[in-house]
Formats: sequence, structure tokens, C-alpha cells
Amino acid sequence: MAKYQHSKHFTLEEAQTLIRTVKPMTVHLVQLKKQLDQKGYDIHRHQFFGGSGPDGERFFPPELEQLVVILKKLEKLGILVKGIEQGLVDFPHVRSNGEEVYLCFKAGETEIRFWHSLDDGFVGRKSIEEL
Repeated sequence: MAKYQHSKHFTLEEAQTLIRTVKPMTVHLVQLKKQLDQKGYDIHRHQFFGGSGPDGERFFPPELEQLVVILKKLEKLGILVKGIEQGLVDFPHVRSNGEEVYLCFKAGETEIRFWHSLDDGFVGRKSIEEL
């Protein structure tokens, strides 16, 4: 049995079906990130730019809390978030030749139309026709 990096894999059909659920979540991620940027909040450091702590009241912005909820939902489904700013997510998949790859989806797209190897990333996206 082949050893894979991911324990959960999606067929193309399963991933396409999940897009109805995932698409609005990716759009919301992009919106929340923009709102946090406008507030001057660094999501990677969990603090306002140039500041110390979440904010003066020791609370995280509500947009960050919403963002984390979405990330946890996607993770629970077995979907990998690769770019919050772009709403970029990957679905682990095993090709017919046994190669583990990612089915790639980006906010604004209507369906999964691309895939890439684990190492190539977004820049190595290929048409789903070549899967």
C-alpha cells in the first residue's frame, strides 16, 4: 500500500459536490481578511500592527474569531487552506496512477478546474482535463 501525506482523499466528484458549501466560505475568508487588514490587524502575529496584544481590551477582533471558525470547519472536512487572502483551498486527491495531488479551488471560481502536485503549488496548476 502506498504511503500518502494525507489520510483523507477526495474524488473529483466529492470535491465538486462540496464546492457548494466551500465556495461561500472562501469568499467570506477573503472578506474577513480585508476587514482585518483595514483595521490594521496582523492575523499571523495575532495583534494589531505595531501594537502589543490583541487590542486594548485583551480581545481578538470578531472578524478574526469568524475567520478561525471557518478555518476549523474546512479543516474538519479535510480541506487544506493554502491562501486566506485569495480564498485558496486544496482537496487531497489520489490520481489513477497512485500519485497524491491536490484538487485546487480559488474564491471566485465556480467549480474545481485545476489540480497540482504536492510540490508545485498554485503556480503549477494544470487543467482538470489532464488529471
